[in-house]
Amino acid sequence: MPEKYDHQTVEQKWTQRWQQEKPHVVDLKKAERPYYNLMMFPYPSAEGLHIGNLFPYVGSDIHGRFKRAQGHDVFQSFGFDAFGIHSENHALKMGRHPAALIPENIVHFRHQMQRIGAIFDWDHEINTTDPRYYRWTQWIFVQLYRADLVYQRQAPVNWCPSCRTVLAAEQAADGLCERCDTMVEQKDMRQWFARTTTYAQRLLDNLEWIDWSAVTKSAQARWIGRSEGAEICFAVAKTEIEIQVFTTRPDTLWGATYLVLAPEHPLVERLTPAENRAQVQTYVNSARQRPIGERQDAARQKTGIFTGAHAVHPATGQSIPIWIADYVLTGYGTGAIMAVPAHDERDLEFARRFDLPIVQVIHPNSEPPAAATAYSGEGTLSASGPFSGLTSAAAPIRPKPDARKNRHMGRTGKRQSARPARISHGHTSRRSRTNDSF
Repeated sequence: MPEKYDHQTVEQKWTQRWQQEKPHVVDLKKAERPYYNLMMFPYPSAEGLHIGNLFPYVGSDIHGRFKRAQGHDVFQSFGFDAFGIHSENHALKMGRHPAALIPENIVHFRHQMQRIGAIFDWDHEINTTDPRYYRWTQWIFVQLYRADLVYQRQAPVNWCPSCRTVLAAEQAADGLCERCDTMVEQKDMRQWFARTTTYAQRLLDNLEWIDWSAVTKSAQARWIGRSEGAEICFAVAKTEIEIQVFTTRPDTLWGATYLVLAPEHPLVERLTPAENRAQVQTYVNSARQRPIGERQDAARQKTGIFTGAHAVHPATGQSIPIWIADYVLTGYGTGAIMAVPAHDERDLEFARRFDLPIVQVIHPNSEPPAAATAYSGEGTLSASGPFSGLTSAAAPIRPKPDARKNRHMGRTGKRQSARPARISHGHTSRRSRTNDSF
């Protein structure tokens, strides 16, 4: 009868031999065909890895071995992304200081990863809590700061009033803090951002050649969020306040029948008449408590409130109402929009619910649009003053001078609108200050 295969003995033997002889280590200075096979580093935020964690590393290792068989000098590093939310949550759950707990987890994680026999180069292991590592991330940040590529500004965050800390989106599922089930609030805090907007076009151009799946490329393009359009200023009637909006369709300007500001917009309090402020503030507080993901849900019924203020339409001179609605976000454009319900589905849904005017100013050159939907394509302008009869592409949208002060209420010209990358949450709780712990 054949002898039973003792996998534990065999695996232990070869694991020890590989650790001693280091057949997977590559001389990075002398490699003739270097190939860097990088896989994301795990969070050591639990007592160990489960089989689902190991699955992607096995796939990456197979790819590394394939490239090595093709004659490449494969450098396959490994490390631990040990700072941040996941480590903090695990430390809170275990009731221990992260400076003591996380290194223990790393020892176990390393042992597990070495047992699978992957071709990792353990001589180049990275630990993000090691001062020898994060001194360089700090150095990079300083260079970015000196080059004016990082900056601070107020931005809304998910805030747990019980834990007194900022939460990531995944920690605030269904609007509740995953730690204590307290209702999460939206709170403005000073944040660090990277000016990824400066490189928006370059990032998009690189997606043309990079070897990624179409799904990933599409997600990246949405994240970059670059769009071209025009900035148009609307004066708030009987005040010196101006509201700046960004639109990718300035050819629909004559169809703008109302303005909408995000609940977090800094002008909300200033432009709201005193008699309406209590009601408006109640709505703002309620809207800010809703998770961003919920507010972006196109299927959800739109909510909003009229501020009581009006703006002067820069093209027609007519008075149009200024609303606040939670479907408008501060993270895109200027945090205010000119609503064109005949040509934008969200605006159309909002206008129908609150009985706001709908004026069609673009007509398709072929089949007429369905009456129940907004027409978002290009076509021929109508009800657009001197531009009626022109095509969308041919219509130059010019601002109308304000005769009272000889100024242009609409400033047009192409610009780029893209979302900057937030790189901080601006606060750690008094109960757990992980970044000060290591």
